[in-house]
Parts: sequence; structure tokens; C-alpha cells
Amino acid sequence: MTNPLSFDDLQGLMHRHIEPWPDHRKKGPNTQYRIQDAALGAFGIFFTQAPSFLHYQRTLQQAKGQNNVHTLLGVEQIPCDNQIRTLLDPIAPSGLDPVFLDVFECLEQHHMLAHFRDLDNQLLVALDGTNYFSSQTIHCRTCLTRHLSNGHTLYYHAAITPVVVCPGQSQVIALPPEYIMPQDGHAKQDCERAAGKRWLAKHAARVAPHGVTFLGDDLYSNQPFCALVLHNGCNFILTCKPDSHPKFYERVAFWQATGGMAEREGRRWNGRFTEVTLVRYINDVLLRGGDDALAVNWFDITVVNATTGEQLYHNSCISNHRLTSDNVIHVAQASRGRWKIENENNNVLKTKGYHLEHNFGHGQQYLAAVMLSLNLLAFLFHTVLEWSDDKYALLRQVLARRQTFFNDIQALMRYMVFASWDHL
Repeated sequence: MTNPLSFDDLQGLMHRHIEPWPDHRKKGPNTQYRIQDAALGAFGIFFTQAPSFLHYQRTLQQAKGQNNVHTLLGVEQIPCDNQIRTLLDPIAPSGLDPVFLDVFECLEQHHMLAHFRDLDNQLLVALDGTNYFSSQTIHCRTCLTRHLSNGHTLYYHAAITPVVVCPGQSQVIALPPEYIMPQDGHAKQDCERAAGKRWLAKHAARVAPHGVTFLGDDLYSNQPFCALVLHNGCNFILTCKPDSHPKFYERVAFWQATGGMAEREGRRWNGRFTEVTLVRYINDVLLRGGDDALAVNWFDITVVNATTGEQLYHNSCISNHRLTSDNVIHVAQASRGRWKIENENNNVLKTKGYHLEHNFGHGQQYLAAVMLSLNLLAFLFHTVLEWSDDKYALLRQVLARRQTFFNDIQALMRYMVFASWDHL
């Protein structure tokens, strides 16, 4: 097996896009550290999951005259933590977006996303927001605010972290995040819905040719967002709750009362018991009032234990996928893939060594966001290497616990210098 996306290939993509980053410092004698060294050094901390990674490399440099952050990541001089924070604070995190997209397209070119395709060869992209910093004292101009019942103000950062998901797959593919932060020229505080629209405006045109269906919660099931998805040549399956769409559900109730609702039942053995899936569906229901109302297709899915009758799952969604007796259960099951953004993405980032909610540096401008993007890239690189690097995949298989694997990597890189990733 050849390695279509090696560590060096991934590193090359990152180097290519961070090399043009601007240096916001005034020219002077204290500019010995490059912006690129700061970015790559910070990335090394996330990639090795070693908070003291750079300190160990400085020690190696003193003892042996060389270090791994240079041989493996291409850092010319190792900046300290404070220098990294100062250098990266003015850098907009969007500078890393092309790296995510290039990795995605390379995976596609090498047919490495074939096992992720569903719904007649579609890729399912789940959208969801998550918080990655909060404090009642530390804040900056890009913080969001929430007034607490005790009279204090909570400052926090949030982002949409889209991922490619697939039912039955335990991994996800990270796409560029979109940061929920105050926007220039807007008086209102930013929100997840507005950030979702910005993500579509920036990136949908690039992912659309690959065949994409967006998954999202009830927050996204409104006409402006749905119309934007369709305008960009994509599809959607979005949760649609009765409480937030009363007029829409009046129409659903009318069609149900007049016999316009169809049903489909499916059964499957999950390894422990038989699950019964009942899906009710209607096509061409107007999403809102007005002459320009968008017609969408609605379904609700209920899953029960065939033995006990216990309800295991229930949800209602809208989609532009035309629903038939042949595909409606498949579409409904695809909608459940949305939960993977929480289970296989956010929870992994919070509990499996990436420390999503840790304050790696807050700054006054974009530092917290840049750190998150570098962390997400480390997560993406780890995922890709498990598929494309034979030796990495073998080690991850033998050292099954993530903590064991990364502890070994950290120990080796603390005491030894490696000429290349393959050498390591």
C-alpha cells in the first residue's frame, strides 16, 4: 500500500498556506522569530498532545544541537509560549481554512472518502456550534457575552465546527470552522445561525461539486438558510421542531387529516435486540407563509425496541430530498448522523487529549480562535494518518489506547531527535 497522504504531504499543505501570512510587527532588532515558526510550534503542541513539547525541544537543542520541532515541523527558531501568543494574536484564523479544504479535496482525489458516502453517493456534513472558552474576568473584543443571574457577565468564545459524518463510521473529517464573534458593522451580537450562513457563503461552492447534504438542528430549519444551501447546489436534512414552527405544523396536521401522510416501517437487528423504525412523511409542504415560500419534504422518525416497546429515539426533520417508500427510512437514518458531530467530534476534542475548552491563550484579537484552528488541524491530521500512513495505522492498532500512543510519542521526542517522520 502506498501512502497517498503522508505526514510530509500534510505538512506541505500547511507550510504552503501559512508562508504568506503577514508580519504585523514593526521592523526592528526584536523580530528574530518568524510568524510561521509560532504557528508551527503551536501546532506541534496540539499534534503531539504534549503541553511541554517546545520546552523539551529547546532542551534537546542545547544538549544535542538539534531538535524535533525543526526536523519534523520545519521550525527555524523555537519561540517561547509568550512569543507565540504575541505573534499569533493579530492573525485571522481564516488563514488556516485553505488547509482544511485542501486536505478534504486530496482525500476525495485519492478516493479515501468513498466509505463516507451515503444517500445516493452524498457526503453528509453536520453543522453545530460549540463553546471553547469562557470566563467572568478574561475577555477581548471578539468575545461573546452573556449576562448571568448573579449580575455578572460571562465572556465566552464559540464556533461552528463542521465535520463530514457517516452512520456506521466512528471517525469524522473536520472542515474549516466558522467563528461566532462580533462582526464589523453589525450592532447585534453574532449568533450560530448567522455564522452558518457565513460558512456557506465562504465554503459551500468548493464542497458542493463533491455532492453534499448538510445536517443541522432546529436552529437551521428556516427559509433563508435552506434557500442558501440550495442556491449553492447542496442539499439539507434539518431538525424541525413543532414548538418553533407552529404554522408549518398546522399544514402538516392538515395533510395528515386529509390522508396525505404516508408511512414506512423498517426492522433491523442491532446485535442485542430488534429495532423497529416507523417513519411518517409528506412531500411539498410550504415552510412559511408568503408567495415565495419554499416547499420542503417532512418526515418524523420513531425508533422502538421491538421486544419491550420502549421508545429509543424520536425526531422530526425537513429536507429537499424527495421522499419515497424506497428511500425515506434511509434518509431518516442519515439524519441521525448529525449526532456524530457531538459524539465523535466535540466530545473527542474535549475528553481525548485535545482539551478543546482549555485556555491555550486568549489575547486581545484572534489568538483563541487561531489556537482552536490549529487544534482542529491536529485532529484532522491524526484522522487522515490513520487511513493513509501504514506505520501510523499499525501503531495505533497495536497501541489501542490513545493515551498510550501519545505518551510514547511524547517520551521518544523528549529524549531523541528524529531526522524525519518516517524515522520516528
